[in-house]
Amino acid sequence: MVSVAEITPVDHSAPGRIARALSMLRRHRVFAAAFGVGAVLRLITMLGYGPAMWFNDSYEYVSVALHPRPHPIRPDGYSTWLMLLKPFHSFSLVIFTQHLMGLATACLIYALLRIKFRLPKWGATLAAAPVLFDAYQIQLEQMVMSDTLFMLLVVGVITMVLWKRRLTWQAGAVVGLLLAMTWLTRSIGLPVLALVVLYLLVKRAGWRTVTALITACAIPVMAYMGWFASAYGKFAMTNSDGLILYMRTAIFADCNKMDIDKYKEVQLLLLCINDPVNQRKDYAQWYLWGQGNGDGTGTGEVLHRWGINKKWSEITNDAASAFATKAILSQPGDYLQVVARDFFRSFHWSRPRFPDESTYNMYEFKPYVPLDENGQPKRLPRWSSYAGGRTDTDAFSYEQGPPETRIVHPWADIMSGYQKVFYLRGIMLGGILLIGLYGVVVRWRKFGGAVVLPWLGAVGLLLAPAATAEFDYRYVLPAVPLACVAAAITLRRGVTWARRSPKSSGASGSTTVPA
Repeated sequence: MVSVAEITPVDHSAPGRIARALSMLRRHRVFAAAFGVGAVLRLITMLGYGPAMWFNDSYEYVSVALHPRPHPIRPDGYSTWLMLLKPFHSFSLVIFTQHLMGLATACLIYALLRIKFRLPKWGATLAAAPVLFDAYQIQLEQMVMSDTLFMLLVVGVITMVLWKRRLTWQAGAVVGLLLAMTWLTRSIGLPVLALVVLYLLVKRAGWRTVTALITACAIPVMAYMGWFASAYGKFAMTNSDGLILYMRTAIFADCNKMDIDKYKEVQLLLLCINDPVNQRKDYAQWYLWGQGNGDGTGTGEVLHRWGINKKWSEITNDAASAFATKAILSQPGDYLQVVARDFFRSFHWSRPRFPDESTYNMYEFKPYVPLDENGQPKRLPRWSSYAGGRTDTDAFSYEQGPPETRIVHPWADIMSGYQKVFYLRGIMLGGILLIGLYGVVVRWRKFGGAVVLPWLGAVGLLLAPAATAEFDYRYVLPAVPLACVAAAITLRRGVTWARRSPKSSGASGSTTVPA
C-alpha cells in the first residue's frame, strides 16, 4: 500500500490576508500604536479645520491647476498634483492625500531604520515620532501647500539610496525620476540632486547607475524648461531666482559700497534702496512682496521702478540677480551675517513671531474664525493670479463650493491646545543635528558613511533658504526627518551592538550592517 501525503493548500483568502496583516501589526505594535495616534490626530485636524487651511502661496497653486501654464515664481509640480485631483472638486481629498503623505514618510523612516539598519522597534519609532506627532507638521499637511509632497519625495530618495549598498542602474533611474519630481515641486530640489550624485560618486556606485539617475532626472526637467521657454522665451525653471536672491541681500545692500558704474550699470542703480541700511526692515520678504511706504522710498516699491507689470520679467530677474551678486561680493561679511542669523533661527526654544504677525499666524491652529476689518468672517483674498483668473474665484471653482476654512468645535479646540505643547523645539532639532554630526565625524575614514547623506540633506534644507531667500518655519519641517535618520544611524551602535571580540562575534553567527 502506498500512502500519498496531502499537500496543504495555501490560503489566499481574505481571512488569510487579514491574519497576516494582524500578525505584522503585532510584530510592529510599538510603531503601529504610534501610527494610529498620528492618524487620529490628523482626523481630528480635518474635522476641525476643513476643507483646508490656506497660505499666501496656496491660491497660485490652485490657479495653475485650473489654468495650466508655467508659473514665473515656482515650478508646477504641486499644481500638477492638484490638477490630477481636480475632477473630484474636493480640497478635503487634497488634504487627505497630504496626511497620507505625512504618514507614509513616517513609514519610510521606520522601515529604513528597522530593516536596513537593524534599530530596535522602539528606536525606529522614536525617529519617526516628530513626523507623526509634531503639531506644526500636521498643520502644514492641512494647508494647500507643496511642502508635504516635497518632504515625502526627499525622504523617498534618501531611503532608496541608503537601502542597498550598490544601486542597480534601474534603481538609479527610479531615484532620478523621484529627484525630478522633487525639483519640479520645489526649486530647492536641485541641491538635493547634487548631493545624491556626489554621494554616489564617493561611494563608487558605478557610471551606469549615475548616468541612469542623471538621465532620468534630466528628461522631465528639460521638458518642463522647454515648456517654460515657450511661455517666457527663457530656458529655465522660473523667472524668480534672481529676484528672490535680491530680496535676501536687500536688507544689507549698500550701493555706496558696491562700486556700481553709473554709466554701464544703470539697471542696477534702479534697484538701489533709498532707505538707510540701519532703518530698513529686518525681514527680507518685505523687499519682494511689500507695497512700499506710499512716498516712493525704498521698501516694496523698488521693483516697481521697472514697471508695475514687469516685476517677474526676465530682464528684471536678471538685473536683480546681478545686483544681488555684486552686493554679496562687495559685502561678504554682511551677507554671511544675515545667512548665519537666519540659519540659527531654526534652533530657538520657542517660535519667535517671524517674519511678521500675519505670516506667523498662518502656521497656528486658531480655535476661532478669523475676522476682517469689518468684523465679518474673513474671505479668501481677491488677487489676480499669474496663471489667469482670480484667487478667490479659482478656489471656489476648484471646490465647487465655499473654500474658506471652517472652524468646528470641539475638534479645533483640541488641536489648538495640542499645538501649544506637542511640537519639536528648535533646540531639540539642534541636538539631533549634533548627534548626526558626531556620526559623520567618527566615520571620517568612510567619508561619513551612511550618516553623511541624510545629515547633509537636513543641513542643506535649513541652510539653502537662509542663503538664497529667508528663514521660514515651513522650510524647517522637511529637514526634520533627515536629521532624525542621521541621528538614529549614529546611535544604533550604542543601542544594538555590544562590543565583542572577532572570535565571539563569529561564533555567535551574528551579522552587522555597515554604517
